[in-house]
Amino acid sequence: MAPTSTPQTPFGRVLTAMVTPFTADGALDLDGAQRLATHLVDAGNDGLIINGTTGESPTTSDAEKADLVRAVLEAVGDRAHVIAGVGTNDTHHSVELARTAERTGAHGLLVVTPYYNKPPQEGLYRHFKTVADAAELPVMLYDIPGRSGVPIGTETLVRLAEHPRIVANKDAKGDLGRASWAIARSGLAWYSGDDMLNLPLLSVGAVGFVSVVGHVVTPELRTLVEAYISGDVQKATEIHQKLLPVYTGMFRTQGVMTTKAALTLQGLPAGPLRLPMVECSPEEIAQLKIDLAAGGVQL
Repeated sequence: MAPTSTPQTPFGRVLTAMVTPFTADGALDLDGAQRLATHLVDAGNDGLIINGTTGESPTTSDAEKADLVRAVLEAVGDRAHVIAGVGTNDTHHSVELARTAERTGAHGLLVVTPYYNKPPQEGLYRHFKTVADAAELPVMLYDIPGRSGVPIGTETLVRLAEHPRIVANKDAKGDLGRASWAIARSGLAWYSGDDMLNLPLLSVGAVGFVSVVGHVVTPELRTLVEAYISGDVQKATEIHQKLLPVYTGMFRTQGVMTTKAALTLQGLPAGPLRLPMVECSPEEIAQLKIDLAAGGVQL
């Protein structure tokens, strides 16, 4: 496992939620995944999230998920944390995915809030605990109520933090007040899951990022977090402001779509998307080029 793991930063500081490359005919591109993973770790990522939403997990099979984790581990597993997304809205299925990820050799698990069926907080607690009980791997929760429909409440986070394997939270709630309380009370390692809030979340106690824009600006993200940690808040702020066009541009439409478009523009593995995701329109790609150039990204 990567040497950047500490109790305070169990998965390092800078992680990218990696897209899943496909071939022109829509099949899983394992060679492309290995090349992309190597590129991202060479750029400065401490870890990669595989089979997350950005990895189009809703449209990949369980077998494809296992193959992808295995391929990425082979490529970069000795240099970076390889975290497998295993969250679904079916606890039994999530348990199966967690056990498969463990057998495959994943270093940790990302477990998103069950989506669409809107369980109560007790249901969330039991879901996350059951998945954490199923494998001997550290777990990062993923709180994204804008997609799941249900936030993980602060009290629930505090309860979950008592589990020895639940060590971190990816926060895409967009609420700095709630984040402040939850960080202070839970003691979980906190990772920004909303690129626009990377710097603000550091200011209330986050330790790092799980990023989408990391596909194109990992070196800048690493410099930002290292500047902040060293006390150079002015430098961190300057980087944050420089990256604002990138943050905005990568999320003008669905992030997977823009990420694959950006990677294609840079000659990196990406490939098509699986329905219901679709490729960016020519107009969207033209705007993306403008946004990335404004943020200093070379295409």
